[in-house]
Amino acid sequence: MKQEAFNFRSRLNSIKANLAPTDFSWYPYDTLGNFVHLDKLLTGQRRSLTELIAAGPVLDIGAADGDLAFFVESLGLAVDVVENPATNNNGLRGLKLLRDQLGSKIELYEIDIDAGDELPNKRYSLAFFLGTLYHIKNSFQILEAIARRASYCLMSTRIARFVPDHVTEIANLPIAYLLDDYEANCDPTNFWVFSEAGLKRLLMRSGWDTCDFITVGDTASSDPGSADRDERAFCLIKSRHF
Repeated sequence: MKQEAFNFRSRLNSIKANLAPTDFSWYPYDTLGNFVHLDKLLTGQRRSLTELIAAGPVLDIGAADGDLAFFVESLGLAVDVVENPATNNNGLRGLKLLRDQLGSKIELYEIDIDAGDELPNKRYSLAFFLGTLYHIKNSFQILEAIARRASYCLMSTRIARFVPDHVTEIANLPIAYLLDDYEANCDPTNFWVFSEAGLKRLLMRSGWDTCDFITVGDTASSDPGSADRDERAFCLIKSRHF
């Protein structure tokens, strides 16, 4: 699956370069690059992402310009996207332009899940929730909502082993650090950075069983806000509602 994702990324990057919009910029991060980590994450009977997704449909929450969603759709699956235009990098102009260019049938739900807007009332085989949890104020609420909609979820989020003093270690404590408004990446939409133990406790309490779990980045001295001490957790979780 990793190579297929990278092949699709090359095609999509060419399309973006040819479109060359002047009134907005593309999402600056490599969404499909996450397949490097997903390839390491998935093990055993869950090694095949295609089998995990099964017949779909698939939900992508926090899809940015939709790169991941368009890739999954290219595999022949129905995909729904949940995004908030107010916090999207370009107000969803990038995703909508690519959807038109690709002739995509992706269903886009422009909702603010942090304000309590409901997720689509469907049952999904898999939800993608990559790099979005720490942008959510109400972490418990959204994870419970996803657990009621999706059998499995592939999730990533920033975690921290130390608080900013780099002395107090929190990795084994089930806690979270609340960022100041411009403390991380000068982005006021960053909120809760969990410790590893805190993230695992949150997942368990919100209705999930953890199937696979890895951490990447600075796995020795990470903190909540420093760009050079960024650690991410990637996990495959299974809902106890199904």
